[in-house]
Amino acid sequence: MKKLILIVTFCIMATVTNAQQYPDNSLGELKKLTKGKNSLTLETTNGVARVIVYSPEIFRISISKKTPAADFSYAVVGKPVDCKVNILETEGQVLVITDSLRLQVNTDPVRFKLISHDGKTVINEDDTFGTTWVGEEVTTFKRLQEGEKFIGLGEKTGNLDRRGEGYTNWNSDVPGYNVNHDPIYASFPFYIGIHHNVAYGIYFDNTHKSYFNFGASNDRYSSFGADAGEMDYYYIGGNSVARIIENYTYLTGRAPMPPLWGLGFQQSRWSYYPEAQVMDIARTFRNKKIPLDVLYLDIHYMDAYKVFTWHPERFPNPSGMVSNLRDMGIHTAVIIDPGIKVEKGYAPYEDGIQKNMFLKYPDGTNYTAQVWPGWCNFTDYTMPEARKWWGDKFNDDVRIGITGFWNDMNEIASWGAGKTSSIVRFNWEGRGASYREGKNVYGMLMARSTYEGVRQLMNKRPLVLTRAAFAGAQRYTAIWTGDNATSEEHMLLGCRLVNSLGITGMPFCGTDVGGFMNGDASRSLFARWISIGAFTPFFRVHKHVDYNMSEPWSYGAEVETISRNYISLRYKLLPYLYSAFYETHGKGIPVNRSLSITNTFDDKTWHYVYQNQFMFGPSLLVAPVESTKDLTKVYLPQGNWYDFYTGKQYEGRQEVSVECPLDKLPVFVKGGSFVPMQSLIQSTSEQPSDTLFLHIYAGNEPGEFVYYEDDGVSFENESGKFITQKFSFNPGKHQIIIEKPLGNYTSKFTKIMLVLHGFDTENFKLNGIEARSTAQDIDLITSLTENDPLYIANTKYRQTVRQIMINKPDAGNILSW
Repeated sequence: MKKLILIVTFCIMATVTNAQQYPDNSLGELKKLTKGKNSLTLETTNGVARVIVYSPEIFRISISKKTPAADFSYAVVGKPVDCKVNILETEGQVLVITDSLRLQVNTDPVRFKLISHDGKTVINEDDTFGTTWVGEEVTTFKRLQEGEKFIGLGEKTGNLDRRGEGYTNWNSDVPGYNVNHDPIYASFPFYIGIHHNVAYGIYFDNTHKSYFNFGASNDRYSSFGADAGEMDYYYIGGNSVARIIENYTYLTGRAPMPPLWGLGFQQSRWSYYPEAQVMDIARTFRNKKIPLDVLYLDIHYMDAYKVFTWHPERFPNPSGMVSNLRDMGIHTAVIIDPGIKVEKGYAPYEDGIQKNMFLKYPDGTNYTAQVWPGWCNFTDYTMPEARKWWGDKFNDDVRIGITGFWNDMNEIASWGAGKTSSIVRFNWEGRGASYREGKNVYGMLMARSTYEGVRQLMNKRPLVLTRAAFAGAQRYTAIWTGDNATSEEHMLLGCRLVNSLGITGMPFCGTDVGGFMNGDASRSLFARWISIGAFTPFFRVHKHVDYNMSEPWSYGAEVETISRNYISLRYKLLPYLYSAFYETHGKGIPVNRSLSITNTFDDKTWHYVYQNQFMFGPSLLVAPVESTKDLTKVYLPQGNWYDFYTGKQYEGRQEVSVECPLDKLPVFVKGGSFVPMQSLIQSTSEQPSDTLFLHIYAGNEPGEFVYYEDDGVSFENESGKFITQKFSFNPGKHQIIIEKPLGNYTSKFTKIMLVLHGFDTENFKLNGIEARSTAQDIDLITSLTENDPLYIANTKYRQTVRQIMINKPDAGNILSW
């Protein structure tokens, strides 16, 4: 009897052990393999997996319980390219081999392992779990590597390194979110893992509520999964984090060149009204010589908050007002919400009902929820006809000269804490989908509909701004980080959010400078925040209706001067910034670059103290710091560096203590780099002087910069009407090479002034002939000249440089020493 009990017990234990090792709800054992030219299909005991090679560095893996659904994505626009692919079968394995990567597929059970070209394990599935289903929920488990770090996921709070944390993608309206709240407004299911001198990317193309675990409450695995839908993801390789971002943005698309005026300073409030106040704000900017390109109108410009209307008393002549602002060099942007008020006689509602443009309940009636105007229906942007219908509604705004379109409340936000039922139906390009699948892409598709509509109506570049988004939104819109709070912590969090959005392909981004809600900014906080904003791709001040005015002059004379200086510096840096956007447009590399992109395997760049630092374009390092500090520590990575304001030189790979009074945000320039600048203008509607000031910083390492220019407003750049000009620094040959400009456009600059920093000689030759260099004291931060009545003397940030004028920059030039 005892023997029988032992045998039964052993059998039960063996069964349990086997079930734990290979769960019945994972992919299971390979039963059938079908090979294609660049793909293979694996039919297993519990599902179907398909591998498609998109490029030597991008592998797509899609897994489903049954026959895969029709191939469809709102995010992915990249297509597989022809490349050399070898598919080999060995005992217990299938190998998919390109010139860059090797995908190893174990067959019992089916598990995936990515290996680099030199044999290093890049990423490996958990042997037991692999891809597992629990009901409709599907999750893929990857082994955690020793010391592995994680970056990405876009608009996620918390630290730069996501290790030890878990996140949810479910676009949510969270006013005044705390610095660790998750989720908030946007979803970007892409991350990069980094370990043992290798890196990889994962893009999970599933729009349902999704989950990412980077070792939260476990030391075994990282995972990603969703409530429902397929396990459809991409392994993304590359020899660097920058290359991985380039590959990811090949898949999901890259941002178009923005309107140049969209890179200028922008002022907003909930709300500026009536018209007299709007014009007073505009005139004050001009009188105080604080540059400005965009003014925003929040919901109070509308008649009873109804979209596509104007309040008849507050704004009786919107066309005249917009025209007057345009004459002052100021663009007008208006807020737009997705809700269409249910009201008989209201034209957009009546038209939408007649043409069947709205989200539905399963019984065919229109989904209705309360927002600012009251009960509303909501445009179904997953229907092509509805996207066109929505875009056409901007005709009247475009006709009167509106050029900025601010898409808000598109999570979808509604009263009642946004508790929308999952039964709400989306058209989904005729396929049909539930709210569970459609919610996360709603904001992105609203922005897409807006962009496509106003682009056609304007035939010029619009500025589209969104609060909610999904991967791929960069093709249509800028994004801001929603209703932030007024605090030092939120100011620094905003830097990490912007840097993370850049990593995940969304380069045109920013925060509400000064803080939107939860109090008024102190004088020092606003001053510091506006200096950080000057080094942010999207630069806008915005404030809640319940708090004091928040224009630069609202905080006293000292803050007004600091604001003027940094906003003016932004305008002088526009040639540099616009060129950085060209790199973003071409390769997907963000404007604001976390040091984890440029110095991935330098442990100091990951340190909590330095995680907010970033490169603004390729040359400038910005070290954000609280307004309460006068002294801070900065980490300077490899290379040699210059204090932007004083020219003081530092060696890299060291921590330095630097002063940071309110008028000096720590900014450094990398040796061997270029910073093209222009003369000060009050808006981009003005022309700068005819001279491009090319600041060149001597260094121990070679450097290069590609300058870019087009007209800044039209789409003629897309047909080749632009120029590029390459600048190179070669310390070994003691040469600076200014190449001939390439392209089909005439630059606004007819001269180049070389501004030389850190060169230990005054003897130069230009094209082999002795060049006259002059010593000059310059001040890069003070915006006004001594003969201006608003000028405040400040000599502490002056530095001595040498200058050489190039009168024929189109000919190509070599400076030697």
